Amino acid sequence: MHENTLIVTGKAQKVDENGRYLHRGIARRAFERRFSLADHIKVNGASMDNGLLHVDLVREVPEEAKPRQVKIGEAVKQPQVTQQKAA
Repeated sequence: MHENTLIVTGKAQKVDENGRYLHRGIARRAFERRFSLADHIKVNGASMDNGLLHVDLVREVPEEAKPRQVKIGEAVKQPQVTQQKAA
């Protein structure tokens, strides 16, 4: 992870080329993927399970950025000025 970008890269491992294949499936070449992460997203960890990469992301919003509640009180009655006729 670099700034707000998650970079996933992979490199092909050496494979025995002496075998004969009818179909090799997925191409074995290096790759790089970049993902832009939103603000306050942190990478918590990563794991490989059955050939799938799982990346654990956590959203950590600081207290000052969280919404807060403000109580609405009753207004204090102010005396109203009424119009008076000129003498």
